[in-house]
Amino acid sequence: MWAAGKLAEKSVGKLPDLVSYALDMSSKIYPSEIQAKDGEEQTKKIVRTWTVWKKSSMSFVGSDGFSVYDGEGKLAFRVDNYSRRNKYLLGELLLMDAFGRPLLSLRPQIMSMYDQWKGYRGSDGGNSKKNLKSHLFTMRRRSFVRNNDDIVEVIMSAGGGSACAAMAADFTIEGNFKKRCCKIRGRGGQVLASITPKKVSPSMVLGKDVFSLFIEEDVCPELIMAFIVIMDRIC
Repeated sequence: MWAAGKLAEKSVGKLPDLVSYALDMSSKIYPSEIQAKDGEEQTKKIVRTWTVWKKSSMSFVGSDGFSVYDGEGKLAFRVDNYSRRNKYLLGELLLMDAFGRPLLSLRPQIMSMYDQWKGYRGSDGGNSKKNLKSHLFTMRRRSFVRNNDDIVEVIMSAGGGSACAAMAADFTIEGNFKKRCCKIRGRGGQVLASITPKKVSPSMVLGKDVFSLFIEEDVCPELIMAFIVIMDRIC
């Protein structure tokens, strides 16, 4: 007989009242885990659901960040209090965990025509001596021509920090981010994550500032969230 599971940890943050109220209105909210049979092998594939709120958890006036909640409504990731300034004046953006510890730092490449950004582990993005060691990925538009259905490519670093112009993309992001309809695909074309408008019932959708993020269980959620933060800046 299985022993009783451990008690859930005390949450650091909860969904804001607006979202909590909306979630309580319907019993048809997407579950935190969706299980499906995988063809002939009858294996179970788990897709986890996150709620993304385009607002800093610090709630400062003029803040323009993100708060990300897991399927239990606990604060999981955040980007706090950054201003939507011209990219030539913008420093790094920090993706943090619920406790404010930096996970990834994101920096725009000022002279890039393709809105290129680079991601670094922790908060090493501003330290040139650590950049080569901590560089994790490069993200950019496929074309320098802007449109509503841009394709964005992500190339993971091989550890040397070398140029990636001729390298194949490890992730491709397609769809219309402004409408909260995007898919993130792996190198083989498989869908690894997606975002959709947040539904509280079949006929009720929350505004664009709150949307659902679906991520396969074996995909790193902080990496996907870093992609979304950058998409918000370049779209």
